Amino acid sequence: MSADAASLTELLEPSLPEVHSSVRISRSPLYWRRLLGFLGPGFLISVGYMDPGNWATDIAGGSRFGYTLLFVIMASNLMAILLQSLSLKLGVATERDLAQLCRESYRPWVSFSLWVGAEIAIAACDLAEVIGSAIALNLLFHIPLFYGVLITGLDVLLILLMQRWGFRYVEALVIALIGTIIALFGVQLVLSRPEYWPAFKNLIVPSPQIVTNWEMLYIAIGMLGATVMPHNLYLHSSIVQSRRYQRTPEGKREAIFMANVDSALALTIALFVNAAIVVVAAAVFNRSGHFEVAAIQDAYKMLSPLVGAAGASTLFAIALLASGQNSSITGTLAGQVVMEGFIHIKVAPWLRRLITRSLAIIPTIIVVAVTGERGTEKLLLLSQVILSLQLSFAVVPLVIFTGSRKKMGEFVNSRWLQGLSWFTAALIAGLNGWFLVLMFQ
Repeated sequence: MSADAASLTELLEPSLPEVHSSVRISRSPLYWRRLLGFLGPGFLISVGYMDPGNWATDIAGGSRFGYTLLFVIMASNLMAILLQSLSLKLGVATERDLAQLCRESYRPWVSFSLWVGAEIAIAACDLAEVIGSAIALNLLFHIPLFYGVLITGLDVLLILLMQRWGFRYVEALVIALIGTIIALFGVQLVLSRPEYWPAFKNLIVPSPQIVTNWEMLYIAIGMLGATVMPHNLYLHSSIVQSRRYQRTPEGKREAIFMANVDSALALTIALFVNAAIVVVAAAVFNRSGHFEVAAIQDAYKMLSPLVGAAGASTLFAIALLASGQNSSITGTLAGQVVMEGFIHIKVAPWLRRLITRSLAIIPTIIVVAVTGERGTEKLLLLSQVILSLQLSFAVVPLVIFTGSRKKMGEFVNSRWLQGLSWFTAALIAGLNGWFLVLMFQ
C-alpha cells in the first residue's frame, strides 16, 4: 500500500471503530420498532446535563431564589437540544465526527489547540464526577472523602467490562441509572410538597430579575455553563454513527430524524431532573428561610429534617452517586473520540480512563487533604468555569461545519437554522464571558 493510500485509510477510519455501525436497526414498517434501534446515544449525551456540576448550581439557585431560575433551566435545555441536533446531523451527514473534521479542516496548530482544550474540558468534567461520587460515598457510607476519591477510580473496571460486552450494554446501564435518578427525584418532589403553579409559571415565563439582580444573574450564567458541555458535542457526532443505518441520502435522512427524537426525549428528561433539583431546593430550603444552602453536603444534612421524611436524604445521596457514575461512562467515551479524532492515537479504553481519572483524582486528593470538605465546593465551581471557557471552541466549529454545503451536501443548515445557530453560539459565548467577569469581580 502506498503512503498516500495508507494516509487515506487512516483519514477515513471512524473514531471508536469497535462500535461504529455495530447496532442493528429494524427494517420493520412500524415506526416505533425502527425508533427503538436509534434510542441510546441521546441518553448517553444527556447525562452530562445532570452531572454533579449541575447539582451545585441548581441547589444554590433554588435555595436562594426559589422557583425564579427555572426559566434558565428551560432556556439552557433548548440550547442544548439545538446544539446536539447539529452535532448528530454532522456525524450522520459527513460520516465524520466533530474532532475529525476539525483536524481535517484546520491548520495543525489550531487542531492541536482545540484538542488540548477538549482534553482540559473532559478532565474538568471528570473532576466534578470524582467529587460528586466521593461526596455520595461519604454521605451514604461515611467513607472519608480522601478514600472516596480513590474508590471512584475503580469505575474504570466497570466501564471496560461494559465495552467488552457490547455498546448496547453501555447504553442500557446509562439508561438504568437515569431511570434511578428520575424515580428518586420523583419521590423527592412528592415529599417536598412544592407549589406547582408558581414553579410551572417560572419555567415558561422569564422574570426581569434574572438580568437586573446581580446575584441571580451570576447563578443563572453558572447554570448555563454547567449545562451545555463541549465534549458532549464531540461525542454525539461520533456515537450516532454506531447505528447500522443505510449510508444513502434516504437512510441518512431517516437516521437524522430518529436520532433527533432520541436526543430530544433524553434531554427533556434531563430538563426534568435539573428542574426537579431546583424545585426541591426551593420548596424545602427557600420556603423555610434557609437561603444560603449551596453545598451538596449541606443540602443532604438538612433535607430529611425539613421534609419530615427519614429517607429523603438517602434518596438524594443515591441519586448523586448514580449521577456521578453515569457521567464517568460518557466522559470515557468522549475522551476516546477526542483523542482518536484529533490526533489519531488509539489507546485502550482502560488506559484512557486511567489517564483521565488520574488527572482528576490528583488535584482532588490534594485539595481534600489540605482544605477538607469545604475545598471541594470551590473545586466544583472551578470545574464549571473551565467548562464555560472551553464551550465556544466546540460550538463555533460545529456551527461553521453544519452551515457548509461542501461538507454537509443536501443536509446543510437552512438559512433560518444557521441564523438561530449563530445567535445561540453568540449568546453562549457572551453569557459565559460575562459569568467569568462576575466571578473574578
